[in-house]
Amino acid sequence: MRFLRQSLVGVFLAALTLALLLYAAQLVMGAVRERMADDGRPPQARERVFAVNVVTARPGTVVPLLEAYGQIQSRRTLELRAATGGRVIWLSDAFEDGGAVAAGDALVRIDPADTQSARDRAQSDLLDAQAEGRDAERALLLARDELKAAEDQAELRERALTRQQNLQERGVGMAASVETAELAAASARQSVLARRLAVAQAEARIDQAATRLSRARIALEIAERDLADTELSAPFPGTLSAVNVVEGRLVSPNEKLAELIDPDALEVAFRVSTAQYVRLLDDDGRLITAPVTARLDASGADLVATGRISRASAAVGEGQSGRVIFARLDAAPGFRPGDFVTVAVEEPAIDDVVRVAASALDAAETVLVIGAEDRLEVLQVRLVRRQGDTVLIRGEGLAGREVVIGRTPLLGKGIKVRPLREQASAEPEPDLSMLELSDERRARLIAAIEGSTRLPDEIKANILTKLNEAKVPARLVQRIEARMGG
Repeated sequence: MRFLRQSLVGVFLAALTLALLLYAAQLVMGAVRERMADDGRPPQARERVFAVNVVTARPGTVVPLLEAYGQIQSRRTLELRAATGGRVIWLSDAFEDGGAVAAGDALVRIDPADTQSARDRAQSDLLDAQAEGRDAERALLLARDELKAAEDQAELRERALTRQQNLQERGVGMAASVETAELAAASARQSVLARRLAVAQAEARIDQAATRLSRARIALEIAERDLADTELSAPFPGTLSAVNVVEGRLVSPNEKLAELIDPDALEVAFRVSTAQYVRLLDDDGRLITAPVTARLDASGADLVATGRISRASAAVGEGQSGRVIFARLDAAPGFRPGDFVTVAVEEPAIDDVVRVAASALDAAETVLVIGAEDRLEVLQVRLVRRQGDTVLIRGEGLAGREVVIGRTPLLGKGIKVRPLREQASAEPEPDLSMLELSDERRARLIAAIEGSTRLPDEIKANILTKLNEAKVPARLVQRIEARMGG
């Protein structure tokens, strides 16, 4: 019975399988007949729709930024040179590279023995000249007294001559007496002339004494200046650089001993093209005092200083082009002459322009805008300025239109697209430029900065101040960790 039951089950399953195979064959044959009976019309293709990013063109006022590279330099730099030669007998403790000095601080003293002796000799010559002047004044007084006496004697002789002549006219006097009186009067007149000559010589002696006294005073002033030049002092507060003298060394006149740099009077010099220079001129062709920002990347800590354009170079160097512009910086802590910085200059504001991504503009200065039924249209615009990855454009009918950014060769006029518009978020986005650090991460960063031997003390203190704040700039953290290898 078991064998019969199993045989019947096998026959039933075989019959069911055969029925299914026949049904499948019938379905395949039906499909083939329908395919063969088709009229062969091609299938209608569906239009392809591209997804594009769009922004709304909103004209406004934009202040372009002109970026260039420049070098920090000091507006007050003085070469300290030896005015006299000699041996250096004293140096200030601050007379070293990087030493900070105040105005009037003594820096170097040269052996003053020779100049001291010259000053003493000049003082002695001045005393001699003063004594000579007093002696000349006394001689002039005596000469004038002698002249007065000679004139009185001559007057007496003239009266005696007149009396003898009167006696002779009355027939009482003798001719010999008249001749004797005439000879005496002539001798008196000769004596007066001699005394006048003596007075003139005394007056000339006074003039010579005054000249000698003036020369002695000039010589004394020169000797005192030479003596003062043996001590070199700082004319203004600053920092010393390029020091090349030691105590006991013999220096020659006009030898360079060091340079004094004023770290608080800094400016930045940067070169721009002629086209960029023209954009910084006003209607009268004069350079505008545009705001300037100088930025120095100092191992993760950005040093920033602001200022204004002060002047431009007077001539173009040989083999060079463009213009060199100088901008006077305000407070610039941490900057030093010679630093290579990035300079951003605020150009005059441009009205009625639209800022879009540079990828939205093609070589023919056209942009793609969304038209009716979400189809693209080509709009001619005018390129006003390029600003990094963005452009400033202006065109008729551009205001309020949706401009395609990130255009590709597949996009063109009449293409149907699906605009991807920016959705305004009601919640403010978190400030991703600032980070809240954990205690372990903060301690690791502080230890890395404190252990660095390449950073100056000012920059290190600035970085540590930022790291101790509640929120730390993400850019600073990334740079420090990149140098740590973490």
